[in-house]
Amino acid sequence: MRPSAPRPLVTGPSTGPSAPFPIRLSGPIVQGFGRGSAELGIPTANIPLAGLSVGGNADVESGVYYGWAGVDIDDTGLRKGKGGEGEGKGGVWAMVMSIGWNPYYKNEVRSVEVHIMHTFHHDFYGARMNLLICGFIRPEYDYVSKESLIEDINVDIEVAKRSLEREAYSKLRGETYLMEFGGEGHENEVAS
Repeated sequence: MRPSAPRPLVTGPSTGPSAPFPIRLSGPIVQGFGRGSAELGIPTANIPLAGLSVGGNADVESGVYYGWAGVDIDDTGLRKGKGGEGEGKGGVWAMVMSIGWNPYYKNEVRSVEVHIMHTFHHDFYGARMNLLICGFIRPEYDYVSKESLIEDINVDIEVAKRSLEREAYSKLRGETYLMEFGGEGHENEVAS
């Protein structure tokens, strides 16, 4: 059950991520449960959970995290290419993500659901996404109603936004890892 006290609107040290962060996670965008956009009005891009077992991060606590997402697709729906005419550039955007069981929905499998704080006008299943997880927002809670879940997700989005606006975090948006797609051994990679 979620606590009733007001939540802080910034999390993580102002000097930047501290161990075990940042954590890098990469994988193809796969179809999730279909609830993010349809039921909650908060679209998610999901990646396979298998990546968490790589690099000794299998014990990543269930909860809500924030950071940066690099996606090899841009607003036109074009994949990032190698400089050819008409190929997309990809992009890096702020994100908030849930790793866990989603107790409100009584999931039987753990999932990685990423809300990219950018409006896309198309689906991009199969595109690659590189995540730089910069910090932890809160543990996963169960909710008495869908409305209270949506309310908390919106607070999570605000916390992520404010936390990433700080200089030590905003400069991480430029990490080259976020825009490195493809290559052998990169799929479902996790490293800290």
